[in-house]
Amino acid sequence: MSSKTRIVVLHLKELIYTGIFALLGILFLLLLIIMFLPGKSRTPEGMEENSRFIPGKYTTSVILGNSSVDVEVVVDADNINSIRLVNLDEAVATMYPLMEPALNDLALQICEKQSVEDISYSEDNKYTSQVLLEAISSALEKAAAALPETDAGTGS
Repeated sequence: MSSKTRIVVLHLKELIYTGIFALLGILFLLLLIIMFLPGKSRTPEGMEENSRFIPGKYTTSVILGNSSVDVEVVVDADNINSIRLVNLDEAVATMYPLMEPALNDLALQICEKQSVEDISYSEDNKYTSQVLLEAISSALEKAAAALPETDAGTGS
């Protein structure tokens, strides 16, 4: 008999490492396939398709002289919840005494109407109200701009 017997030595440690790496490779490939599959909606979790805003706090700065005041607008998916001044320094409040009453009046109207359209303000604080209304509109545009684009406008 001229056939030679071959002895193969397999180290258990190497087999275990090879099995673990093969399993991790398969899991990695599955993860890549799941991540890049087309057809998934990319809207944030808990948000409806026809929402007006991304929920959150949006601020816009208003420059008054040498200082700035932030106008904060808090929205949820469909509503404007509150509007307030943030970082209002005591010196700014003293120099611009109509700032807070004008914002409170605008905030009541905007939260009631849920829009910045057809907002009325008195002639006494016309310019202050216009500046604040512009800042509020800018913050609301940030909230709406954060929404993902849909194909509703393209007719697809």
